[in-house]
Amino acid sequence: MFASFPMWYASLFSGYYLILFLILFGLIIRGVSFEFRSSMPEERKWIWNWTLAIGSLMVPFFFGILFISMIQGMPMDSNGDMTAGFTDYINLFSVVGGVALTLLCYLHGMNYISLKTTGPIRDRAKKYARALYWALYAGLIVFAVLLYIQTDFFALHPVSTSILLAVMILFTVIANYCSYINKELIAFLTSGFTLIALVALLFTGLFPRVLISSTSSANDLLIENASSSPYTLQIMSYIAISLIPFILAYIAWTYYVFRKRVKHTEIAGYGE
Repeated sequence: MFASFPMWYASLFSGYYLILFLILFGLIIRGVSFEFRSSMPEERKWIWNWTLAIGSLMVPFFFGILFISMIQGMPMDSNGDMTAGFTDYINLFSVVGGVALTLLCYLHGMNYISLKTTGPIRDRAKKYARALYWALYAGLIVFAVLLYIQTDFFALHPVSTSILLAVMILFTVIANYCSYINKELIAFLTSGFTLIALVALLFTGLFPRVLISSTSSANDLLIENASSSPYTLQIMSYIAISLIPFILAYIAWTYYVFRKRVKHTEIAGYGE
């Protein structure tokens, strides 16, 4: 990003420094909690259980805050410098977006646990998922209403915005239904497609902008003026095309290695 879109990178990372710091902090405490929990006595494991939970919830919530404030628009001058206050970041729409994204990620995780485990862990994941899908439906409806009121997505891109919202809801319904009929793989895939549709919705709605200025549309950061030179973009494209196959192969390999279900009797604390 810093090489291909330096202006976007500079404005985004300076304007959202605190939000990105909180996301990074959540990732750090989530990562270290696995290690520290394994070395703690049983009576103190709860500390790192909560640390893991808090870190896992922080990341999607603050990503939701970041993305929603991006599409709402932030006070930004012609140089791309933001002068945002608390309510520019934290408001009804951004909180709804943060909660909705957290629910989407949580349910995606529950679908994966249902797919990869057996016994009481699988049953508990399915129980939580079935209950929370109804909260997600409410969140998606509120999100769609606020998207119409607070952004210009429907004015600029009415067809693509409507289609992608419908696709998100459709995939959510399919995932919910599949969780009831024990089609865990389809539930996992469709909840993943919901997240992909959400990202597509946000960036097709932004196009051709990458950051919206709430002070003046003349200060919007566009793809054209945020990107590097054509030669730099060409080089970065070659690098990306060269690396993506290795990344996809690695991801495919990890899924293959962990293709079997984890039995609850193999997990400490179960079946003993």
